[in-house]
Amino acid sequence: MSGGDGNGRQRSSTGIAGLDFALDGGLPANGLYLVQGESGTGKTTLAMQFLLEGMRRGEAAVFATLSETEEELRVLAASHGWDIAGIALCDLQTVQEALRGHTQYTLFHPSEVELAEASRQLLEIIERLRPSRLVIDSLAEMRLLARDSLRFRRQILSLKQHLAGRDCTVLLIDHAEEPDFQLQSVTHGMICLEQMAVEYGGERRRLRIQKVRSIAFREGYHDFSIRRGGLVVYPRLAISGDHRTDAAIETVSSGLPELDDMLGGGVARGTSTLLLGPSGAGKTTIASQYAMAAAGRGERALLYLFDELPAVWIERCQGLGMPVEPLLADRRIELRRVDPAELSPGELAHALREEVEQGVRVVVIDSLNGYQNAMPGESYLAPHLRELLAYLGERGVLTLLVMTQSGLVGQGVASPDSLTYLADNVILLRYFEAFGEVRQAISAVKKRTGRHERTIRELRLSAEGPHVGKVVTEFQGVLSGNLTYLGGKEPLLRQRSGGAHE
Repeated sequence: MSGGDGNGRQRSSTGIAGLDFALDGGLPANGLYLVQGESGTGKTTLAMQFLLEGMRRGEAAVFATLSETEEELRVLAASHGWDIAGIALCDLQTVQEALRGHTQYTLFHPSEVELAEASRQLLEIIERLRPSRLVIDSLAEMRLLARDSLRFRRQILSLKQHLAGRDCTVLLIDHAEEPDFQLQSVTHGMICLEQMAVEYGGERRRLRIQKVRSIAFREGYHDFSIRRGGLVVYPRLAISGDHRTDAAIETVSSGLPELDDMLGGGVARGTSTLLLGPSGAGKTTIASQYAMAAAGRGERALLYLFDELPAVWIERCQGLGMPVEPLLADRRIELRRVDPAELSPGELAHALREEVEQGVRVVVIDSLNGYQNAMPGESYLAPHLRELLAYLGERGVLTLLVMTQSGLVGQGVASPDSLTYLADNVILLRYFEAFGEVRQAISAVKKRTGRHERTIRELRLSAEGPHVGKVVTEFQGVLSGNLTYLGGKEPLLRQRSGGAHE
C-alpha cells in the first residue's frame, strides 16, 4: 500500500506512474473502482499492473476472471515480461463449465445457478486468501448471468458489503458499450479508457478519471500508450503553479548583437518566441542560432524536429558556418525526430517535461505546422499549446516556436491569428525583392516583457552564418506580406575584411 495523502488517507498505487500522478498519489485504499472501456483499450493490462504493484509491496493479490482463461492471462503477462507467480489467478469460468456438463436444471434458469455458484466461489476465495488487492474481470459476464439490471446491481452491492472493513482495494473491469449509471453510483471511482482511430497514422489511446470520491484529481483526458511492460500514461500538464520556480527573470542573448538590439536587448528567460514567415525565410536558422548561443553558455538546448531529419538539420547548419558538431557530441544540443502520425500530443508533452526536469533550458519546436498534424483536430492545438507554454514558462525555459505561413510573398502570405496571441514574442520574417534579387527581412512585431524596435532589418544567410543588418527605413508593407524596398541600390549589409558583416 502506498503512503497516505495530506488528509491521512492511505493510497493504493496503481503501478503506473503517470496515472498515480493524475490521481494525486494513487487510488484511496479499500475502495471499489470501475475500469471501463471497449475491447483493446488496455483494461486488463492496467489491472495486472495494479496487482503487480501490490505484489511488489508484499500485498496479497487476486485476479478473478470470468472472461479470460488462466492460460490467456499468463500469455498476456509473458508478452510484457512480467512474473506473476505471486498473483493468485482464479478462473471462475470453470465453475460455469462444470455446472453445464453435469446438471440439467428444471426449476431454475441455468444462468441463475451459475451466477450464484460463481459468486459463492468468489466469496470463498476472498475469505481464504484475504487479498489486499482484487481484480474482477469482467462485469460483462456477470451482467449476462444476472439477466436483469436489478439482480446484477444486487450482486455488486452484496460484494461491496462483503468487502467492507476487509482492507481490500478492488478493480471491477467492465466492457459495457453503454454506460451503466447504476453501477457507477455504487463504486467509489471510475476510470474510462478510450481508443481512437485517426484518419492517418497509428491509433491513439486516452483515459479520463471520471470520478474518485474524497480526493482531488487531475481532470480531463490523459493520453497513454501500451508498451512492453504495460500502460504508460502521459498526464495532462497542470498550469496551476505546480511547477513554478523562483528563478529571477533574465535576458537571453541570441548571439547576434543586431537581433538582440531589435528585441530591446534580448528575450526574457521563461518566455516563448514565435518565428513566423514563409518557407525558407530563415526561421529554423534563427531558432538554431538561439540554441547554439545557449549551448555556448553551457546550457542544454533541445530541438524537436517535425519537418526534417536530424541529418538534414546538421547539414543545413554546416552550410551556414554554424559549428554544431561539438555541441551535439557534448549533448549541449540534442535533436529529437518526431513523427506526428505516431506520437500523441500528450506523449510529446510528457517527454518534454522529463527533459526539462533533467536540465534543458532552451526548447525549439520546429514546426508548429507539424505539431498541429499530431493533434486530433485543429481546435485542440491552441489550448494544448497554452498549457505547454505555461509549464515551460514556470520552469524558466526559453521556448522558440517555428511556424510556416502559407504562401511566399505578397497578399498570399496568411497569418495564423489564432496562435500568435499565445507567444510572448513574435519575430516576423519576410522576402522582398530589390534590384533583381530576392532578399530576406526580419522584424519584431511583439514583445510582452519590454520594449522592442518597430523597424525592419535585412537578414542575410551565408556560409559565415546568419547576419542581421542595421535598421533600414526604406521598407513598407511588411505586415501585409507585400514588402517593398524603396531605398538605393547600395548593399544593406556590407562585408568588411575578414568576412564579417556590418
